[in-house]
Amino acid sequence: MTLVFAGCAGCAGTDGLNSGEAAPPVSAQPRPEVVWPAWSGTSPRAPGADAATRQPPPKPLTGLPRVGSAGLASLNVHAVLRADPRTRPLAGRELIDRPGRAGLRRPAFLDLTGDKKPEMLVAADTESGRNVLAVYSAHGGKVYPVLLTSGRRMSVETIGADLLVRMPCAEGGDQAVRFHWDGVRMSTVSDFRDLTSDRGRPKRRGGQGDPTERAEPGPAGPASPCLSSTRPPGGP
Repeated sequence: MTLVFAGCAGCAGTDGLNSGEAAPPVSAQPRPEVVWPAWSGTSPRAPGADAATRQPPPKPLTGLPRVGSAGLASLNVHAVLRADPRTRPLAGRELIDRPGRAGLRRPAFLDLTGDKKPEMLVAADTESGRNVLAVYSAHGGKVYPVLLTSGRRMSVETIGADLLVRMPCAEGGDQAVRFHWDGVRMSTVSDFRDLTSDRGRPKRRGGQGDPTERAEPGPAGPASPCLSSTRPPGGP
């Protein structure tokens, strides 16, 4: 059925455009930008991610020099990992520039908090094929761990100032968890699992109901069998 609306002269709404007025520009929505392109989900060797459970607010790392005007980029990435008790076992690994080897990806520096001071993103690939992503922020000259997540075949992207972590699920499908700065840490704002996207494996059928599942974020973090994050303790 086709609906036809007849126009009437002089019927412009109070919030509409008058004759001859230009339409306001449409603001572009942010699109996902890959943080480490070589490790994007298109690579069969690309590793994976774990999401986080809620813990007390983050505490500053000790044993590091005060962060000055040069920001976190002035710090040695190995020293930062060594200062964080949870990433200390990864601190001795060499830097790598492509997937397929164990080591540390070169750190990325992105402003995730909106304060014009880029955070440090560090990802480690382990011999078992598991991957760890750690994010550090600087406040008052001190370094705070604001996100820790790990898993397999992890692909990390940004959407505006948010982080999007993608990974395939072992039993089929893909999962994407979005993290947003909440003033204290990078917290989960969405956790989406798509069973229809299998990265080359047959789709699962029967007994699954709706082919997509959305896990709402809660105090315990994302409820998912694929991604599990760990938010570091402490707070600025």
